[in-house]
Amino acid sequence: MSLKKDHRSQLKEVTFRCVRHGGFKAEPARVDADPDDAVHPWRYFSLCPVCDEECAQAHWERSLLKAWQKATGPISEEGKAASAENLVGHPTKEESLRTRFNAMKHGASAKVATYFPAKPDGYAMCATCDVDRYFCEQQPCCVKQTQNFMLHHAAFEQRKPGMLTGMYSELQAAVFSILQQIIMTIIADGVKLTRPEFHFDERGKLSLATYTDEKGESRTIMEVSAHPLLKSMSELLTKNNMSLADMGMTNKVIEADDMLPGQLGSNTIPILSDDEYKRRQLAALQDLSAKVMRSNQLTASDPILVEFGRENGHVGQVIDVEVREQ
Repeated sequence: MSLKKDHRSQLKEVTFRCVRHGGFKAEPARVDADPDDAVHPWRYFSLCPVCDEECAQAHWERSLLKAWQKATGPISEEGKAASAENLVGHPTKEESLRTRFNAMKHGASAKVATYFPAKPDGYAMCATCDVDRYFCEQQPCCVKQTQNFMLHHAAFEQRKPGMLTGMYSELQAAVFSILQQIIMTIIADGVKLTRPEFHFDERGKLSLATYTDEKGESRTIMEVSAHPLLKSMSELLTKNNMSLADMGMTNKVIEADDMLPGQLGSNTIPILSDDEYKRRQLAALQDLSAKVMRSNQLTASDPILVEFGRENGHVGQVIDVEVREQ
């Protein structure tokens, strides 16, 4: 039977955490005894290689020592073999689909988004980024961009667009904030902008376009144009489905929501009244009767059909159609 490993002995290499520059591994420069700690009776300290400030052991590594000390599981070789046998045939295909993106939480086996190399304070988003700069420069790529890259990769792999709801809700809020700024700018500047008309003469001198009004006063001809932000505002509203119709705020959409399928709206004007429909139906039937009578007359006067009827002993029949008003 193998004995459980004792995690109370001193460590030769420890992971330290600097508040300003992140984590680093090094040999402890100072070790203090902590006999009251039942798990690991030693405290480790070292100097940060960047700012030379004394740093303590990373809290997560000390928590691992406690977890390892209290871990349960098979100790004997027979128990370990039985546990290994339980894993035969696992993970299944369904289990792999559920667990293949678990490592994304800590990035242990995440795919590297090499499109954005790590450049602390080199991107516009770095101004509001909360990732430690010292930790960032030690990574092969931007941490935030890698998270976005892997989140989209997982969403498309699993065909679950709901995984991107949080990200796109923030993006939509940012777009709406930009739209508000555009509207405030247009209100402040006015929906129209005016500027004087001008031209350059043969000598290259700038001359304003002027005219004399009915009172004999000289006035400058002004060019009036729409505010250039109006086009950008219209494109944002259209492409982001922010129009009144898209948000269900028009009378037509509201009325359509209140009606049952196949029901006409209250403001809908019928094309034909009942009396007009009956009149047109009667006129169509009368015209049909006249057409049938003309057809019978042509049939009865056809010499070939008359001769054929005489030879076969048939008597021609005339169809009489009578139309009565209901």
